[in-house]
Amino acid sequence: MLKGIRAELNGDILQALCNMGHGDYLVISDMNFPSDSIARQTRLGKLLTMENIPAPQAIDAVLSVFPLDTPIQPSVGRMEVIGKPDEIPAIQQEVQAIVDRAEGKPSPMYPVERMAFYDIASKAYCVIATGELRFYGCFLLTKGVIPAAEAVR
Repeated sequence: MLKGIRAELNGDILQALCNMGHGDYLVISDMNFPSDSIARQTRLGKLLTMENIPAPQAIDAVLSVFPLDTPIQPSVGRMEVIGKPDEIPAIQQEVQAIVDRAEGKPSPMYPVERMAFYDIASKAYCVIATGELRFYGCFLLTKGVIPAAEAVR
């Protein structure tokens, strides 16, 4: 255990988050997503897991250490509901509240059509599979930067 680091974040996940660069994508997936096969295509090339927790808890833990690219663009994508692109399921509403809280302001997620999501995910830095059982619990997070003044603290 490390002081100030949430227990959900294991060493492999922390290493991957640290190694990611500005603009790299991180996929947080539910249990129905083809996590292993997509993860093999990513830059990291292997699947990371937070398998015993739901996606919102995983995202909350990740955002405790992970800077989002929000000053430039929306930086959290959500998988669209097939045939209902404007529908925002409860799980996505929960994640939206977590993102807004982490950023300290409204930071709307952007929708990504399902097949386009798979394509982007395969080019991501890595995939973290969660124990999320609800449908549409898949998200793309874009890594931002940490200003030098904050990095030195």
